[in-house]
Amino acid sequence: MANLVYSNLEEVGRCISEAAPRHYIIKIMSFSLLAKTGIDKKLVLYPHGNKSRNVKEHLSLYLVFADVASLIRLDSEVHAVFRFFLLDQTKDNYLVVHDAAGKERPFHRSMHQWGFDQLIPIRSFNDVGNGYLLDDSCVFGAEVFVTKEMSSGKGECLSMIKDALSSKHVWKIENFSNLDSEYNESQQFFAANHKWKIHLFPRGRRHELGTHISMYLALADSATLLDGSKIFAEFTLRILDQQQRRHIAGKVSHWFSSSSQESGFENFVSLAYFYHASSGCLVKDICMVEAEVTVHAVSNTL
Repeated sequence: MANLVYSNLEEVGRCISEAAPRHYIIKIMSFSLLAKTGIDKKLVLYPHGNKSRNVKEHLSLYLVFADVASLIRLDSEVHAVFRFFLLDQTKDNYLVVHDAAGKERPFHRSMHQWGFDQLIPIRSFNDVGNGYLLDDSCVFGAEVFVTKEMSSGKGECLSMIKDALSSKHVWKIENFSNLDSEYNESQQFFAANHKWKIHLFPRGRRHELGTHISMYLALADSATLLDGSKIFAEFTLRILDQQQRRHIAGKVSHWFSSSSQESGFENFVSLAYFYHASSGCLVKDICMVEAEVTVHAVSNTL
């Protein structure tokens, strides 16, 4: 008795049909030369049995969802009932193999292939009297009936990074008093295989405009993240005291993603303190900014 993929010895129905399959037919010439064939990403046939599933002395045949990328992109699930056909070329009828209960099978991102490990014994298939293999050619077919489509629930895979390492980047800003842009950004730097940059607003931002310097850490390669992916990072931003090493620092943790690309401080330091000669923040019109980033975890949708 044939087994459905990832099912427990469920009963498989067999019958004879005079009608050809309505949805798909493939004729294979020189069958003896095949080791394994994938047929237009619709059917996958193992002429000597699916060795990865320890199948012996049987042909294995599977139905494959062709557009797996759409299942992943839309996080969807398609349910279908299917039947496989094998032509008896002598009697001009078909052996039909199907789930006896007509049970629908779900195709989704984690399971996009269903079928029969033991479609038919190789000895029966090779027996000329059965008409399945004549002159080294055979004909397979399939009928597929989609019963429903739906979006599956959300799942998440969280990967913690053991002994995470910190990465530092120092940004030297010259001619600080001449900065005339709303904000300035550092060169990109790497931390945990991701690109980052510092955003600095020399005259403040939002509610702190005109009173404070605002500063943020930004994920520079957020466009490369998969949908739903997030990066959990702990980071410290500093403006270095170039005279007495009394650095101004702010530390925070944040989940970075394509929809949340930056985090930081609107009121990092007051403009009055920053420009005071004793603060050491601005020496010879040079400001030294530092970012220290540690990535602790990455999350991806299932």
